[in-house]
Amino acid sequence: QLEAMRLLSELESVSGRFQFIISNQKITAIVDYAHTPDALENVLNTINNIRTKNEQLITVIGCGGDRDKAKRPIMAQIASNLSDKLIITSDNPRSENPETIIAEMEVGVEPQNFKKMLSIQDRKQAIKTACQFAKSGDIILIAGKGHENYQEIKGVRHHFDDMEQVTEFLK
Repeated sequence: QLEAMRLLSELESVSGRFQFIISNQKITAIVDYAHTPDALENVLNTINNIRTKNEQLITVIGCGGDRDKAKRPIMAQIASNLSDKLIITSDNPRSENPETIIAEMEVGVEPQNFKKMLSIQDRKQAIKTACQFAKSGDIILIAGKGHENYQEIKGVRHHFDDMEQVTEFLK
């Protein structure tokens, strides 16, 4: 049993699945591929079950373009209900206008959660803003892209990696 535990502790996590770093300022950043309502709710519930009352949860989320539009308001509703702060942003808009996707997400945020929501179209700026909001002990969840290392805009894939961005901003 001890040998099994030792071997398990040596396993590396799967890239983009609850992948985390802890900054020198004791801010935890988690990158997760959660891009469906169920996956998002599961990861947020997991974080809420392990965090303390003093730790603020800041979630950065977007929805992909040319995909299931019906889930957009649901994703924002879940994130706004289970987070202390929510930043809605772009996530592979593909051929769609990112502003339209964000507006369709915002519809799901209930009035009592408006004050904790912010929309920033530029994903890099959204992640930077989350890092600026965070204080020692806080948790940032960047959801939706996980292991992907690109942002698809108008048919062109641009290099973009959530973990690279958050690591840089938390230095």
